[in-house]
Amino acid sequence: MRDLSFLGEKYCRIFLFVFLLNIMAVKNNSVQAQSVNSVLQYTVSMPNPDSHYFHVELNCSGWKDDTIDFKMPNWMPGYYQIMNHSKMVENFAAKSNNKILAVKKVNENTWQIKAAKNKPLTLSYDVKADKQFVANSYLDASHAYIIPNSLFLYIDKHINIPVTVKISGLKAGFKIATGLESAAGKSNEFTTPNFDILYDCPILIGDLEELPSFKVNGIQHRFIGYKMGNFDRITFMNNLKKVVESAVAIIGDIPYKQYTFIGIGPGQGGIEHLNNTTVSFDGTGLDNPEGMNTMMSFLAHEYFHHYNVKRIRPFELGPFDYDKGNKTNLLWVSEGLSVYYEYLIVKRAGLVSQQTLFNNFESSINAFENSPGRFYQSLVQSSFETWNDGPFGKQGENANKSISYYDKGPAVGLILDFAIRQAAQNRKSLDDVMRFLYWEYYKKLQRGFTDAEFQNACETVAGISLANVFEYVYTTKEIDYNSYLSYAGLRMNTELDSNSKAKKYSFKLLELINQTQQKTLDLWLDK
Repeated sequence: MRDLSFLGEKYCRIFLFVFLLNIMAVKNNSVQAQSVNSVLQYTVSMPNPDSHYFHVELNCSGWKDDTIDFKMPNWMPGYYQIMNHSKMVENFAAKSNNKILAVKKVNENTWQIKAAKNKPLTLSYDVKADKQFVANSYLDASHAYIIPNSLFLYIDKHINIPVTVKISGLKAGFKIATGLESAAGKSNEFTTPNFDILYDCPILIGDLEELPSFKVNGIQHRFIGYKMGNFDRITFMNNLKKVVESAVAIIGDIPYKQYTFIGIGPGQGGIEHLNNTTVSFDGTGLDNPEGMNTMMSFLAHEYFHHYNVKRIRPFELGPFDYDKGNKTNLLWVSEGLSVYYEYLIVKRAGLVSQQTLFNNFESSINAFENSPGRFYQSLVQSSFETWNDGPFGKQGENANKSISYYDKGPAVGLILDFAIRQAAQNRKSLDDVMRFLYWEYYKKLQRGFTDAEFQNACETVAGISLANVFEYVYTTKEIDYNSYLSYAGLRMNTELDSNSKAKKYSFKLLELINQTQQKTLDLWLDK
């Protein structure tokens, strides 16, 4: 390199910075050109479904490199655990022009192929899918559930390549439910602009039933499922429409062309996506009000996630690192505040009573306050450590040294909301914070927000410092519920269970409520 000392240190740094930017631009343009000219076509078949094995073929063409690293994701966004999907891959093989190619296993989830440049390449492999869980693929003779992260390899550093997926040999009468776009003029074939979208759209296959759809603001919403069970389908879908309407009213925008609730059958849990959610569902308990309320609350949570985490997202959650995962302090916002809003959504939808709303919050608060882990782990720590601890805290001998953001998150959301309402004299609330994050960071800046930006958004809406509230986020300081509940004419009642020795927390109305307190309570309850 030529001597640049005459320019001075400052200008030398500027020159080097611009030089590096130019190099990066050339590299990115090269990657983009590579992606544009490449074709990736997946075909999934199920020749022997009773064996629980999917067979996958990948046809790859237009690739200019002679060495390609194919990788299997280690996790899926929405379920913050390393899943090691690559361990379920067997019989991996590669061919080019009918010639068998050598395959080098670089590490647990990377297969390296050396092939001639610009020559078509075909990979084939089997994936074992014998564990029924919302975050795992599963296959048997009656249905198939595909988590794309566990079936489809991506090419290292080339996540933005368009992909097509074809389901081959579909059993007569079987249907497909997915958030993927159908390929024009082709049956059982789907297209996606990149792997992020592919990995965001699970696929359910089987003798599926579709419930009567509904529209909100002209957008269609569907519910399709496997082994749905017996329940009043009309009432169920009417209730679900109210849930969606209530959630949409918070943000004021519907960012998808169509939304699909996908019921995968018996089990537990749900995973959120941009235009769909997969939920364990078999209709159990929907013949009684309590069971219906519980299910609507669950679906409200998963649906609200398409805003809160998929679009209103922590800065660290994108671009995704499918190898190592994406750790963030802010899952208490993404998950904990989604719990907070699921409680409010079903109340605002007119599906539950005021007392049921109180009971829901009491359930979370009792779980948190009776956990010894509240003295050891803060809310941000529980978010960051979920990759090691699990979503519900540590297990085994260390179980008493962690908390769940699913429990403390809605408790902090409650006092944060009341603090904002009090400071803003009921002109603003936590709803305004969520709307601001959506429109400012997702829509305008097209990125996630940091810890500091979230607190700043809350304080900007409130018009005051909320440092006292955020102490409950960053420390293990005990929550002073009554100071905040009193803003809405409420207090926290505490009793000791003589049998379990656990404390029982419950909401009570103050005997004397002034007009401001009554207004806060009514607005919060959406009366």
